[in-house]
Amino acid sequence: MKKVGIIGGGQLGMMTIEAANNNVPAHFVVLESAKDCPAGPLTQEFIPGSLNSDASIRELALASDILTWEIEHINVDTLIALQTEGKPVVPNPHVLKIIQNKGQQKRHYTLHNLPTAPYQILHHSQVTPQTLQEFPGETIVVKTCTGGYDGKGVAITSKADLLSNPPFKGEILLESFIENSLEIAIIVAIDTHGNHAVYPAIEMYFNPTSNLVEFLFSPARIQPNVEEKAKEIALKAVESLNSPGLFAVELFLTPNQLYFQSHTNPHDAHASITDFANTSAIYLDILVNEIAPRPHNSGHHTIEGCHTSQFEQFLRILTDKPLGDPSLKQPAAMINIVGPTDFSGKYHLKHLQILQNRSDVFIHMYGKSESKPNRKLGHATIIAPTLDELLKNANELMPLLAIEKAY
Repeated sequence: MKKVGIIGGGQLGMMTIEAANNNVPAHFVVLESAKDCPAGPLTQEFIPGSLNSDASIRELALASDILTWEIEHINVDTLIALQTEGKPVVPNPHVLKIIQNKGQQKRHYTLHNLPTAPYQILHHSQVTPQTLQEFPGETIVVKTCTGGYDGKGVAITSKADLLSNPPFKGEILLESFIENSLEIAIIVAIDTHGNHAVYPAIEMYFNPTSNLVEFLFSPARIQPNVEEKAKEIALKAVESLNSPGLFAVELFLTPNQLYFQSHTNPHDAHASITDFANTSAIYLDILVNEIAPRPHNSGHHTIEGCHTSQFEQFLRILTDKPLGDPSLKQPAAMINIVGPTDFSGKYHLKHLQILQNRSDVFIHMYGKSESKPNRKLGHATIIAPTLDELLKNANELMPLLAIEKAY
């Protein structure tokens, strides 16, 4: 049985461990600072230590047959050195060098002729009115090049506010704001022999304040030819990294603006998700936004919704098993369960008993000891025979996923 070393003990590591089964067995070793992390109670071996410690990562390597990670903010230089010394690391740690810096990601897309939104990489002090004239409209996307995660490090702001009060210091990435875009994700798996599996497109909606994904579902409401083009671009993007692994490719679909002059804006945060049920806009361009070289929030619905979940697929790659079937069993949606903004501390899911009695709803709580504003505490998956029924039921489910303070 292969010993899989995971750098990071969060919910992605936890769900990877949960995916092990008789057909895909594994022995897990987890490196994390504290054992009360989500993956801590499930792993066979635990190594306490910093994710950026050379010594801790080397200790993990000695205890494992293969290394991987579930978070990007780790000591990649040690992984590169270990790979040079002969330790298998999946994905290739050189991929992480690219992904850790959003500016490097953008340069990689340009170098490999991958479509992406217009951008500039510069120091925040170099932003001038003349710089901003190169971007259309009055809204612009600003990202810190390093250190961002879970919606942090991204700001959608006006050009005037950017000039007077930049949201981030140091090296930043400026991007055109793609008005009325639809954001989708395509999950791509590539094994160590070069075989690949591509999951159906996932339609995603984000919280306008926290920038966290709130709700997603698959299949996405896009034309089959658009989905095939999106899959081709996603696969090309992943193949450009020249590495096995599981990758989530986030894409922007830019619409025919004439269509959207008379239809609901899918980014209207106050609209019900069912308002979009008949959306069938003609999408003109597909742009690569970002790539995550690991299991991703956009693929949590695959646990119940697909024949092979993203976590089992990831484990199949790590243990050198054949790739599984990525197709949907039936339409599936995921709703993130996050900490409310009005308190931090002990918590519980208010309507857990009601939710557990539903056969179409699956609750995944991550076992985090405290709630914090906008902290990911769990997710709910809901399945249905048809997409229309799925969207209706998901809309009704959302208010029940309330976190409240535990006394």
